[in-house]
Amino acid sequence: MEITEIRAVPLSDPVPEEKRHRTDLGTKVKTDATLVFVETDEGHTGVGAALGHPPTVESIVEGSLAPALVGEDPTYTGRLWEKLYSGSRAEPSLERGYSQPRWDRRGYTLEAISGVDIALWDVTGKAFDQPVYKLLGAVRDDIRAYASGGWATGEGAADELRGYVDRGFDAVKMRAVGHEEFSVENTLERVGIAREGIGDDVDLMVDAHGSLDVPTAIRLARRMEAYDLTWFEEPISPDDHPGLAEVRDATEIPIATGESEFTRFDFRSLFDHGALDVAQPDVARCGGITESRRVATMASARNVKFAPHAWGSGALFAASLHLAMSTPNCPILEVPQAYMPLLDDLYEEEFDIRDGRVYAPDRPGLGFTVREDFAERFEYVEGPEYEF
Repeated sequence: MEITEIRAVPLSDPVPEEKRHRTDLGTKVKTDATLVFVETDEGHTGVGAALGHPPTVESIVEGSLAPALVGEDPTYTGRLWEKLYSGSRAEPSLERGYSQPRWDRRGYTLEAISGVDIALWDVTGKAFDQPVYKLLGAVRDDIRAYASGGWATGEGAADELRGYVDRGFDAVKMRAVGHEEFSVENTLERVGIAREGIGDDVDLMVDAHGSLDVPTAIRLARRMEAYDLTWFEEPISPDDHPGLAEVRDATEIPIATGESEFTRFDFRSLFDHGALDVAQPDVARCGGITESRRVATMASARNVKFAPHAWGSGALFAASLHLAMSTPNCPILEVPQAYMPLLDDLYEEEFDIRDGRVYAPDRPGLGFTVREDFAERFEYVEGPEYEF
């Protein structure tokens, strides 16, 4: 089997004004994604997803990555990942046994590689007539889920999170900043209201999106300890691994991070600094399924849990689902609660999410079929995803 074509399609999913939420990132006005399609001479088509600015990712996929892979066997996922990551030095890298990456090895390039890699795994599963998670080494076929939302302020925080619990979730995540301006007191009030609203038996996580400095994060974390949090996510900038270790050392709350990182090498820095308790790579940014598995293994060797960041398109969520089903140190999977048809309506089939658990599909590959009208339904619209 050979790859005959690789193409990318930029997509957007505008959010109606009445369904928008606001955090420290600003007001969410749309969701963007790039779908990557890998075609083969045997009629199999793989579909992947990439984060990043869609027209830029499209250009990288079709102008830089696709020419390197046409004619290759798509089931050699490991080899092809190294070929994309190392570029012209792929063969010397493989022969000598150490990485010799291309100069543009982060950012949009890595996000584009991620989309291609996911699509290659989808093709491989279809070629072998097996779900991807079974090819990866199945650990389970269903997993506990947590509802990821929590933007409301005041009493609304309790109502919002309790609504997730009423739908069957026994773990929920809220944002450190809702509609109001951030302050330690505002956040503590919201977290306290949320904890009272959901009770003591539901796991509660808080996500700061990397928006705090080290002293503020430490002060907030220490005071949030009273609310028995499962983790404090991205308390400070992802660029400051030593600072994140300071925060972790200063609190009893486990620290989760990783959605902004690229490759196992970035995660090695987090591990070396002792900066996290839960590794959260995003499969559409970190390097696809191939690289995310490596991160999970590195985490396992350090008794660090793995919980992929699964916020985005349906293809991103599908890939995250298969990672979760094949990773021993993954105890839980994120299920976004925002208005996001690009996640919920991209495929003909629905995700099987029941009673606070996500169930794996039994169909080959990622197990889902992109709707025929997807490009028209989610036509790309230029502009930022957040307005501040």
